[in-house]
Amino acid sequence: MKLQNFFPYQLAQLAEAVSRSVASVYADRFGLSRDEWRILAALAEEGQMQASDLVPHTSLDKMQVSRALARMEQAGLVVRQPSPEDARARLVKPTAQGRKLYRKIVPMVQEREAHLLQTLSRAEREVLMRAMETIRERASHPPEDAG
Repeated sequence: MKLQNFFPYQLAQLAEAVSRSVASVYADRFGLSRDEWRILAALAEEGQMQASDLVPHTSLDKMQVSRALARMEQAGLVVRQPSPEDARARLVKPTAQGRKLYRKIVPMVQEREAHLLQTLSRAEREVLMRAMETIRERASHPPEDAG
């Protein structure tokens, strides 16, 4: 097997290249990490979430979420407070400053996304999106072990 031709490796390389390209928008200009950006975007989408729900929503692990939230809270981008339903859980929501920053970044990352995708025709983009969804679905249901 040649690693360079292995689908998971190629996909990881593509994901990393795209992530670095988009990250340059929010990292260089606003000092946000990839993890912080994902959390800010998730909170902007949902309004508020339990900290534990950010893990599956952002594809980050528990420690990445915890560290990013600590930095974001210190920077005044989010607030954490006890959940009224579960005293052990913490609700996280963006501050006015966090929402303002998100609104400032969104057009820039959308522009970067458009730049990356403009090399594909509309039909190619639709095929790419369908193919990614199909593979993501397949990957979440591994084959039964015949052993």
